[in-house]
Amino acid sequence: MLVHCQRDGLLSACQLVGAAVAVRTTKPILTHIKAIAQDDGLTLMGTDLEVGIRYHLRGVRVEQSGEAILAVSRLISILRESGDSEVTIDADERRCSVMTSTSTFKMPSENPADFPDIATFTNVKYHEISAGMLRQMIRRTTFAAGKDNARFAITGILWEVDDGKARLVATDTKRLALATGIAEVPADLDLKGQSHLIPTKAMALLERTLADGDDGQMIQVCLRQNDVLFQTEKSLICSRLVEGRYPPWRDIIPKKHSARIALVADTFLNAVRQAAIMTDDESKRVIFRFAPGKLTLEAQGATTGESRVEMKLEDYTGPEIVINFDPAFLTEMLRVLDGSQVIQLDLLDGQRPALFRVGDDYQYLVMPLA
Repeated sequence: MLVHCQRDGLLSACQLVGAAVAVRTTKPILTHIKAIAQDDGLTLMGTDLEVGIRYHLRGVRVEQSGEAILAVSRLISILRESGDSEVTIDADERRCSVMTSTSTFKMPSENPADFPDIATFTNVKYHEISAGMLRQMIRRTTFAAGKDNARFAITGILWEVDDGKARLVATDTKRLALATGIAEVPADLDLKGQSHLIPTKAMALLERTLADGDDGQMIQVCLRQNDVLFQTEKSLICSRLVEGRYPPWRDIIPKKHSARIALVADTFLNAVRQAAIMTDDESKRVIFRFAPGKLTLEAQGATTGESRVEMKLEDYTGPEIVINFDPAFLTEMLRVLDGSQVIQLDLLDGQRPALFRVGDDYQYLVMPLA
């Protein structure tokens, strides 16, 4: 194949598709991406056999159609260092040449026929959700997913669909994030009662894809028994599902509260971050003292010192409650919210889970520290 591409567009495309390639593998071709040049576009494909992506880059001048395997990490480095607005790629199954106005880079290649196939979005049933809403739901949940491979099921993001809504759930057993959004579900597609566990890598890749698109575009989502497909304007992402039994998350959402407190996201985040300055590795906790009209945050480290931060709660007239949190669990949640958003915090006492709510579409549960 022989193509002429805009450097910036190709760089962005390679960075996105390169996020899907394998990091450690016994198959070297999986550390590369496959390129297919035809008409006025270049399709780039990357996979680690668990998660895969097809990305269509438009505006490419195709002088000779064809397929090639590209060493994506080196190609990204070339594109980053080049000052040209356009680059030329001339490649076949034996070698690949990347040319700018002043430089030529030659690399060995491989047979494109050896690259694993990636699913296509044809003859499938799907539901739809807007890109802006889906991106927000992903940002508000994935950070709470488990990192412990010994409990493999909680490393995935739970996706459920019923009553015209899509629901994402993530938990590491110490906190839980739940985001809900409107979905367009065809009458002949019944997903009620079904749960699908999607790898965090696939969700992170989808979020990156959505970042460059129109928030109003509709994303098509096909949930199947063993895999999931996401079709966007420029890309198709496919992923195997995570195996395992997800915890009964509905059972741990508190139904009662003794205190309900309104907090402005950026003000609360600022107070938490200030108090957390004096925590250390041994005492990763901040003491939260809720009292009528005031919240006091205190932290102390064996070698770092002490902190005390006060924050007004003008509308709170409820009981005094003292509860301890890992500040990282709160800051991670607060960073994905708009600073002006008002959070509703429901507390029962200092020993049971705290529930943060933003409107009707987001809930964040945090277990207190003993």
